[in-house]
Amino acid sequence: MADMGAFRDAVTAWAAGGPGDPARELAARLSVRAAVLLEGPSDVAAVGALAAGRGRNLADEGVCVLAMGGAMSIGRFAGLLGPPGLGLRLTGLCDEGERGFYARGLERAGAAQEGFFVCAADLEDELIRALGVRRVAELVRAEGDLRPLETFLRQPAQRGRTAQQQLRRFFGTKKGRKIHYGRALVEALDPDRVPAPLDALLTSL
Repeated sequence: MADMGAFRDAVTAWAAGGPGDPARELAARLSVRAAVLLEGPSDVAAVGALAAGRGRNLADEGVCVLAMGGAMSIGRFAGLLGPPGLGLRLTGLCDEGERGFYARGLERAGAAQEGFFVCAADLEDELIRALGVRRVAELVRAEGDLRPLETFLRQPAQRGRTAQQQLRRFFGTKKGRKIHYGRALVEALDPDRVPAPLDALLTSL
């Protein structure tokens, strides 16, 4: 039986130059109503963790959460899924540094910019600030990554960086680590400490 994962895969293949019919057929079969466009899989993990924590199943609600593989793909995905393509409602997260690029890509696709919520640096930065450096360090220890973190912090390139910057960079040093902590950091948040862009995104759906 087809599920939202199959639709997500079909859209990704379409964006890479494949046929669009499989995505169109699955969108109709699954009653897909909205697409959450995110830069990478760690953002997908964070959104999924918050939704689960609030007792929501976005796939069952007709919402597809997908990673575009980078901000530069926004125009392509918005064109396929927004008004020129499947006509889905589009929303997502955008890093402050990419705001102009998103605006241009969404404008070309005729999609509303209001559905995209801006993170100061990126979502990891928002989550670290919400939890605080000490709490994040405790989580790193609990997850068994204290020794790799200590090794990382001894690198000359980390001198002069704030503890927050160091943690943010650490999460990207090993394949899969950003995804793991995207989920773990969200699960550790108090309900009233969810970063505003992430909270606004989920509330809007």
